[in-house]
Amino acid sequence: MRSFPSSAIRNVALVGHGGSGKTSLVEALLYGAGAVSRMGRTEDGTTTTDFDAEAVKRGISVSLAVAPFEWEGRKINLIDTPGYADFIGEVHAALAVADLAVFVVSAVEGVEVQTKAAWRLAAEAGIPRLVFVNKLDRERASFERTLEQLRSAFGAGVAPLELPIGEEADFRGVADLLTETAITYQDGKAARGPLEDGMVPAEHEVHDALVEGIVVADDGLMERYLDADVPGVEELEATMAKGVAEATVFPVVCGSATRRVGVDRLASFICEIGPSPVDRPQVKVQAAGGEHPVAADATGAPLAFVFKTLVDPYVGKVSLFKVLSGTVRPDENLLNTRTKSEERLHGLFGLLGKEHFDVGEIPAGDIGAVAKLNGTLTNDTLVARTMPVTVTPFPIPVPVLSTGIKPRSKGDEDKLMTALHRLQDEDVTLAVRRDDETHQTLLSGMGETHLAIVLERLTRKFGVEVDQEAVRVPYRETVTASAEAEGKYKKQTGGHGQFGVAMIRLEPLERGGGFQFVDEVVGGAIPRQFIPAVEKGVAETMAQGGHYGFPVVDLRVVCFDGKYHPVDSSEMSFKMAGSLALKEALAKASPVILEPISLLEVIVPAVLQGDVMGDLNARRGRVQGTDSLGGGEQVVSAFVPTAELGRYAVDLRSLTGGAGRFSAGHDHYEPLPTHLYDKVTAATDRARVGV
Repeated sequence: MRSFPSSAIRNVALVGHGGSGKTSLVEALLYGAGAVSRMGRTEDGTTTTDFDAEAVKRGISVSLAVAPFEWEGRKINLIDTPGYADFIGEVHAALAVADLAVFVVSAVEGVEVQTKAAWRLAAEAGIPRLVFVNKLDRERASFERTLEQLRSAFGAGVAPLELPIGEEADFRGVADLLTETAITYQDGKAARGPLEDGMVPAEHEVHDALVEGIVVADDGLMERYLDADVPGVEELEATMAKGVAEATVFPVVCGSATRRVGVDRLASFICEIGPSPVDRPQVKVQAAGGEHPVAADATGAPLAFVFKTLVDPYVGKVSLFKVLSGTVRPDENLLNTRTKSEERLHGLFGLLGKEHFDVGEIPAGDIGAVAKLNGTLTNDTLVARTMPVTVTPFPIPVPVLSTGIKPRSKGDEDKLMTALHRLQDEDVTLAVRRDDETHQTLLSGMGETHLAIVLERLTRKFGVEVDQEAVRVPYRETVTASAEAEGKYKKQTGGHGQFGVAMIRLEPLERGGGFQFVDEVVGGAIPRQFIPAVEKGVAETMAQGGHYGFPVVDLRVVCFDGKYHPVDSSEMSFKMAGSLALKEALAKASPVILEPISLLEVIVPAVLQGDVMGDLNARRGRVQGTDSLGGGEQVVSAFVPTAELGRYAVDLRSLTGGAGRFSAGHDHYEPLPTHLYDKVTAATDRARVGV
């Protein structure tokens, strides 16, 4: 593919709810432009952008993919994104480099949850938006109903540019509201003609409303319009393009991707009213002197932003990047401002799904790829040494669902962490950590499907097999009363024996008080050099687990007396004495189990607030308050036992139809209700023996 000037490039993210037909629309656009020789089908696993084995298996997009093509003298970089909540991180990445977001909405299902979620992200980023109402050839499809939902959800800026001709199986074309002509299709081929008589009154009404909505944005056009001087199509398009670029006008076009109705017009609209990188606000970068803008100037110093990393077991890492300034050429040396090291860009190429094609240069505004930048990750900035600036990273969603994993064999154990870290390079929403308290390796992601796909990739790409296990809750113990005990360790052997006696007193500390050890031994009952051994024995036993088997916290231990033998006493004997004394004293000091409590914040449509609060109460939660977020959403804050939140991501999605979202973090520990002791200790015992 030849190189295009920045002004002729369109970077377009296709977003919307799963099943709305984004990937099929990509196929239709590529086929219409001649970029592919045949249209793939999602059902057959033959589409250009769903090439991962996991995507083919499930028939859904699970990762973003780039698909460029030429149209009317311009280059359109399509970025196909997944439509399911588990992969919202891919939408974040696509929007970070898109200059226009095309929202694909099914005319059957209408405006769905993930459409609204993606719209919110695009609005926060100030990205221009255009809507393609798809599937108008399907049963129960309704353009009018979908348009009303769009206006209700996204406001008065929603402006239809087309009306459908025919309904459901009879859908055969669109009425162009700007030119007031009809475009009908036969086998994907368009023919323009006059409007059908039956459509004229309705079309005129919508046409007049559209023109009024456009001219309002320009005072000069408005004056002419009021004087009965209706602007021409080119003036209206130019004015609309300005509103689109400012993200105040959101055009709506319609069609059917599978029947290739209206698809060519969508491509033309992207070229005509979609902003180029030059038309967008300049990117603000961080530098030593503060924040400053950088223009999309192909003659400037090279500046590239990595928005996606692909990991191939054979090729290695492939970094997808957008050039924000200058022109990047093969064998260029650029500085990674995070690692402060130089990367050599050996061979540049473009991607059409999984296919690579060589490129000679990548100018400002364009998207490209490079392999084997081993030190570069997603969200990194690559720059010329003369311009050490950093692009603000896009936000990475916090994982909401975790599972414990353990390698199936010794060979898997050796490869596990290396493979997981390589998958993290590819998927920024994936988190891996080792919990030192529960001794589990925890894998965290955005949902059940996300985690299932990660585990499948772990096996397919790296040959590592793991077993899943429930996430263990880090319970703890403390005492509620004071108690004294004597620890006596006596052992006689053939030579020197072991002898040590330590007397201690336990006292509860306030929650979060930690551990205090106090030496009150007088008269040399225990020699000074052995007191630290008593403390060490106490501390190690607290960590190993107390009366119920959990680590002991919030405890003051006073060593006030003891006995020693001038020959047989040693550090080991007093360490054992301290341990034995603690165990005996804990049983007398009214021990209790402490459970972790999380602070949970749930954002949910106001109509579902009652359902969410009822569910939190059923989870032993304590609602702390509610607050209005605007846009018909409420924030519910609550303290909830961490043990009750293991599958909350799945349950909340089910409870709210995917409309709710939440964040949770550890806040404090509280005593566990006594009626749950047997359940908790039994579950912990089973986990310890691997049942």
